[in-house]
Amino acid sequence: MDIVKKVILPGLAAVALAPPAFAAGTQCGADRLGDSPPAVNFRIDNDLLGSADQDQGYTNGAAITLVSPDLVDYTNDPCLPALARWLNTWIDTHPASPADQKNMVFSIEQSLYTPGDWTRSDVIEDDRPYAAILMANFGYNVRRGNSLRTTQLRIGVTGPLAFGEEVQDAVHDALGDDKFSGWDNQLRNEPLVGIVHERMIKYTGDELGGTGLQWDVIGHWGGSLGNAFTHANVGGEIRLGWNLPDDFGSTPTRPAGENTAPGGASRSRRLSGHVFLTSDSRWVLRDITLGGNTFRSSHSVDKRSFVGEIGFGMVLSHGKWKFALARYYRSREFEGQAETPVFGSFTISRML
Repeated sequence: MDIVKKVILPGLAAVALAPPAFAAGTQCGADRLGDSPPAVNFRIDNDLLGSADQDQGYTNGAAITLVSPDLVDYTNDPCLPALARWLNTWIDTHPASPADQKNMVFSIEQSLYTPGDWTRSDVIEDDRPYAAILMANFGYNVRRGNSLRTTQLRIGVTGPLAFGEEVQDAVHDALGDDKFSGWDNQLRNEPLVGIVHERMIKYTGDELGGTGLQWDVIGHWGGSLGNAFTHANVGGEIRLGWNLPDDFGSTPTRPAGENTAPGGASRSRRLSGHVFLTSDSRWVLRDITLGGNTFRSSHSVDKRSFVGEIGFGMVLSHGKWKFALARYYRSREFEGQAETPVFGSFTISRML
């Protein structure tokens, strides 16, 4: 019950009270907002949701995301705030081919990484460094039929300026847990810049004989480039349920996973529910949370070049609200890692 009181209920409040930042004060038009409403998402990742015996590795993450309605363009559309339109004038955001839907996503997220032994205050040479990452992401989704391409510009910081120790201490105080002792050894302050690009394609199957059950399969491939993360990846997702959403996946930790150019059907008042199974494989060239600071000496471990991940979960939605719960299992990420990582993710979404 502690996780419900300390994490999930505050998340519900944050989503319910979040301002409609992509529509307020604009001349967006009620008809457009009705067909393709803006949305806000709140996501929490934690190893407590994955395994009661694990409190290490990717130990906690949180993100709040604002989603625009379907846009005419990225630079003049009144459904975007003036600041977003100004930013987009400096970026080549024009799709190379005609698009059925376009939308923009803005998110702020924090990720925390810790070694396994919380009692030690010295550097644990054979375990991962303490690290925190604070990122702002600007996402651009372009849909054409059953394909989607998504690009994210990522700007942030690692080190004490990411406030990892303060956030973890506050959460552990609230839950009555012991604090980790080694944050003095975390990665040093470093600005982070990167770009993530992925393409997705969806195949929709026939209804399963008179049951009303629908299914689809979504493949993805792409990569990330930057001083925080550089990798190439490929994977897929299969979904089964009733009233499947017209989007490109239910994995909230993936690019565009919380939103993929929603259509009018997304606002249906019908109860919708489905389960999903997802996978991803990465060829990793750079992971700052394992390899350490780029320009300064810091604690590091030897990363593994190939990392796989599999996850499963369920999604329920009705009216303006959507809830997603998932669990992920990842292969070992560095040489000598004692346990395979397991973590859970809970997402609350609300259309505005």
